[in-house]
Amino acid sequence: MDGNYEKILDKIAKSSGLERSEIERRVEAKRAKLSGLISLEGASQIVAAELGISFENEQLKIDELLSGMRKVHVVGRIIKLFPIRSFTTKKGDASKVCNFMLADDTSNIKCVLWDTNHISLIEKGEIEEGTSVEIIAGSMRDNEIHLGSFSEFKKSDVVFENVMTEKVVKEKEIKNFIVGESVKVRAFIVAAYDPKFFYVCPECKKKAIKEEEGFKCATHGTVAAEKRALMNIVLDDGTETMRSVMFHERLEDLGINDLDNAENLIVQKNAVLGKEMNFSGNIRMNSFFNTPEFTIESIEPVNLDSLIQKLEK
Repeated sequence: MDGNYEKILDKIAKSSGLERSEIERRVEAKRAKLSGLISLEGASQIVAAELGISFENEQLKIDELLSGMRKVHVVGRIIKLFPIRSFTTKKGDASKVCNFMLADDTSNIKCVLWDTNHISLIEKGEIEEGTSVEIIAGSMRDNEIHLGSFSEFKKSDVVFENVMTEKVVKEKEIKNFIVGESVKVRAFIVAAYDPKFFYVCPECKKKAIKEEEGFKCATHGTVAAEKRALMNIVLDDGTETMRSVMFHERLEDLGINDLDNAENLIVQKNAVLGKEMNFSGNIRMNSFFNTPEFTIESIEPVNLDSLIQKLEK
């Protein structure tokens, strides 16, 4: 069961005095009322709100943050600072945005600065990689902390001896996937669609645009582009199904490598149907379908011995 859900149950039990079994009953009742369209975490947050229990303004560890939280209060160390980007708003105004990775001893998370006063602290060098910072009144969106003009962003005196710098991957059931998370799931491939092809620059691997005289990269000019493929599949773990996307190397991991031969491709596609594997990757929102989509980054065979040991615990 998901660690965040367990922590929410503990907080509700401590604050309300209710037995965990009663809280779990209310959570399941809430999910049933919403036809299962909400995760355990989401349903437990609704139950907490109905009991007058708030998670807002309380200083939390990064691994305690939940999707949809407002007035997030967290302290951590900046472990990665990305270049500041300029853009033009829909109103035609010039603006900036800055992303960075924040870590503490429990996890790490991407943060997004939208306020120019906050960004100026980075431009002046007052806050940089390695700086401990405090965030107050941030908002959780797609598993990221977003800071606007009403948020606080400042240096912190907290010293972190050790922080989680590695990417945090959560083992989850598909029904509990949350946009923005990195997850791992054991699931069956129940559908595979025809691949789509595109071309990339051999130097930077960014998309190359086809022109009359060949392919052009925005950075490296005319290049001998490499042909790449992506394929959509549908995964089913017994709790729900999800549309997923695999890129070139992951197709090869599944034995789908004869992409230019239509007959062989059909055979290879059919061969993967019904396969059970461990899939790891990121949950993103597909803007075209307006639904969550699983971008697969790695595929591993199911270790039956390890699975049996896990089930026996």
